[in-house]
Amino acid sequence: MNPWIAIGALALVGLLIPFGMMAVSSLLRPTVPEKGKSATYESGEVPTGGTRIRFNIQYYMVALLFVVFDIETVLIFPWTVIYRNAVSMEGVGLTGALLPMLVFIGVLVIGLGWAWRNGAVRWVRNPDRSQRSVERQ
Repeated sequence: MNPWIAIGALALVGLLIPFGMMAVSSLLRPTVPEKGKSATYESGEVPTGGTRIRFNIQYYMVALLFVVFDIETVLIFPWTVIYRNAVSMEGVGLTGALLPMLVFIGVLVIGLGWAWRNGAVRWVRNPDRSQRSVERQ
């Protein structure tokens, strides 16, 4: 049996299950249009004000950087566990075990430098707060 048949069958099942569940769900669920379903949801509170709320994008940037470096930790940990065994294996050696991880960390350091240079980790001071601190002095 060709191994690609098993991979194709697995991919087909992986696509059919979610799409099948969505199709069955759309057929079985009740469709009752009401005003509450189209309203903006703000943690159970009644929305106030307009939709033009200014939100500091820095929160998203810090969260994105956290996710990137959190995933880095998840990928480095298993490597550290098998590092000693990989170095002792014949044909792998120190360079073969260390070089890929150094390249991986290097790419992440370059990405952090780029984000730092473009201001992704720089916090913008609120003009109201800075004015109050100047007035207190």
